Amino acid sequence: MDSELITVTIDGKEVKVIPGTTVLEAARTAGIHIPTLCHHDDLCSEALYQQTASTPHQGEHSHQHEESAMLSTPSSCRICLVEVEGLPKLHASCALPIHNAMTVRTTSTAIRHARRDILELMMSEHYGDCFACARNGTCELQKLCADYGVTSERFGRPHEPLFEKAEIGNIIVRDQNKCILCRRCVRMCALYQGVYALTTEGRGDHSRIATFMGKEMKDATCINCGQCINRCPTGALTERDDTDAVWHAIEDPDKMVVIQTAPAPRAAIGEMFGCEPGTPLTFQMNTALKRVGFDKVFDTNFSADLTILEEGSELISRLYKALVLKDNTAALPQFTSCSPGWIKFIEHFYPKYLPNLSSAKSPQQMMGAVLKTYFAEKNGWDPSKIVSVSLMPCTAKKFEAARPEMDASGYRDVDYALTTRELGRMFKQAGIELPKLDKTPFDDPFGTPTGSGVIFGATGGVMEAALRTVFEIVTGEKVESVFDHADIKPVRGFDGVRMAELTISKVGPVPEILSHLVPDFEWLKGATLRVGLAHGTVNAIRVMKDIEEGGPLSQCHFIEFMACPGGCLGGGGQPIPTDREIRAARAKAIYSEDATYVVRKSHENEDVLRIYREFFKEGPCSHKSHELLHTHYKERV
Repeated sequence: MDSELITVTIDGKEVKVIPGTTVLEAARTAGIHIPTLCHHDDLCSEALYQQTASTPHQGEHSHQHEESAMLSTPSSCRICLVEVEGLPKLHASCALPIHNAMTVRTTSTAIRHARRDILELMMSEHYGDCFACARNGTCELQKLCADYGVTSERFGRPHEPLFEKAEIGNIIVRDQNKCILCRRCVRMCALYQGVYALTTEGRGDHSRIATFMGKEMKDATCINCGQCINRCPTGALTERDDTDAVWHAIEDPDKMVVIQTAPAPRAAIGEMFGCEPGTPLTFQMNTALKRVGFDKVFDTNFSADLTILEEGSELISRLYKALVLKDNTAALPQFTSCSPGWIKFIEHFYPKYLPNLSSAKSPQQMMGAVLKTYFAEKNGWDPSKIVSVSLMPCTAKKFEAARPEMDASGYRDVDYALTTRELGRMFKQAGIELPKLDKTPFDDPFGTPTGSGVIFGATGGVMEAALRTVFEIVTGEKVESVFDHADIKPVRGFDGVRMAELTISKVGPVPEILSHLVPDFEWLKGATLRVGLAHGTVNAIRVMKDIEEGGPLSQCHFIEFMACPGGCLGGGGQPIPTDREIRAARAKAIYSEDATYVVRKSHENEDVLRIYREFFKEGPCSHKSHELLHTHYKERV
């Protein structure tokens, strides 16, 4: 109610806010810009509340909300200083709560000089040349220095690095010489991901970002999700750059270099060329990839559909074993396995639940395995000469591609996984203006996408794709009879944890492709399929705790886990910046693309059905498909 609001005047503009709102939040409500470095929209208390608002245990959630609110306002950079009438000195607006009417100025001679002094002091400890930094052009510190006229080295600059670069899991590169101690990485890892791989140690000018409990970087309990990279305002955190290795492969005439492109980068890569977030450039990107020199451009949506056939069949098989055969080795709920950050998370924190993981490889790895077997045989190519590259929104995909179990064909499934940022840089190095290109279709035989493959890029997309297929296979009816346009909206959205139910009122005959798994579906008639979803591993913790305590999520049959907030569209390899609004825009693009396809269900993808007819002839979850398209949890330990 208005009577409970407080009126604050900022730069002569009145705005009403609820008690406890920070001056920074009030200014943004009023459309007034205050520069920041340690603040990030994802890490404000309201964003953290929304991230965890649907947690099943509300009491636990309330306590964690208070903790999150406290950790979300470190006010360490002091760039957001403002003047408050009646108060001495300048105050950090990100940590100044409003409890009474006040008058605030966000700009003055004193404020401008203070901000410039702070920036010059930061640069006095900042080693390295901006032009040689991976964040050149997207560095927030660099931009503020330009905005405030920091053109001299008034307090000097380091001429030698004080720290050596270090790597986390050979994937994430840390350069402490460029760290400004904003602590965004620490807060993101703790509050959004619940991993706590990073911490702050030391005091005063001895402060630095370190790994938890002082472990070596290579030994840190890190899930390689890359969310720390996407929150870092400078070049202190970056992913391992594989672009030179890919260029070398492209330039080798003895190699056949093929690339698969995941759905999430298509809705984001345009941001690197000045496009609005959520601008789809799927087919322009195909043109660019051919110009760069890739021999074939394939759609990861194909292997996403393949994943649904394998993972969905595995779910049906597990349910049959548990409900009909009373086989207690059929672990339920079945967990999705396509997010490598989530896989690493469960390995570190909940290893006793590894049997619950689907054994299906991710779409990235399935495509790689198929390329070096089925595709190589079909075209008479030597698989040892095929260089398999993937475009992914995720830094953890680099780690997944290098896992030792990902080589059932005798060759590494995927040789190089590029992030959206890396491919954007390759395009720029080739002088390509992506938005201006004509459209080119994907190459056959893996170029016919479906809407189900596309929505893998958003949280809830894997579950929606699975439900579309499982419902139609089991009931023999169209999913449109239950959900308009096959849009299963109960599993969509950005709530941290969601649940949905689908009652199977009738069953149909078992399709021939699954006849080796179950004799009939009568045992499912009248059953209610319960599913759960979580994105961001802090929410995965809530799901796992709920399961351990016998809560409602323990009654689910199938649960989708995505390590990154928003799912793949919010991946750690996506363009910087990424925040709530940008994730929402990318999601809108993904669902809009889904709606344009004639074929929107994985089991109707003709290319997928063909590979079962020609190669995996015994069907999903058969011996050959298990050999190439699945791993086993024991191999992951």
